[in-house]
Amino acid sequence: MTGFILRLVAAFLLLVATFNPTEWNYVTWVRANFYDQMPLAVLMGLLLAVGYIIYLRATLRSIGAFGMFLVVAIVAAVVWVLYDYGLLTLRDTSQVVWLALIALAFVLGIGLSWSHVRRRLSGQADMDDVDE
Repeated sequence: MTGFILRLVAAFLLLVATFNPTEWNYVTWVRANFYDQMPLAVLMGLLLAVGYIIYLRATLRSIGAFGMFLVVAIVAAVVWVLYDYGLLTLRDTSQVVWLALIALAFVLGIGLSWSHVRRRLSGQADMDDVDE
């Protein structure tokens, strides 16, 4: 469980570092400083891109596009239930953005952890195709 939580937190940090409703994110920083600090902006963008490639590739290989859709649907249903019972209000735009970041973090965290979960449940290990 600790491994899953670490992967989930890492996915959340990657997403939040890229964009969030505060002023402390890559997108806002690049908009304000791109021409003054172009080399650093490009370097940081490439590092973020590497993080996304790692997470997206692992997620697509483990749960696929349908699995990603299914995780987003489950998170959306949880939000709907919380909203329906009055435990959550969606009036604030920044709150909706934070919920979207959490939902995407769950997709990436589950995607990166799914092979480990499947191995524990079934006892079968996943292996990449050697011929590729």
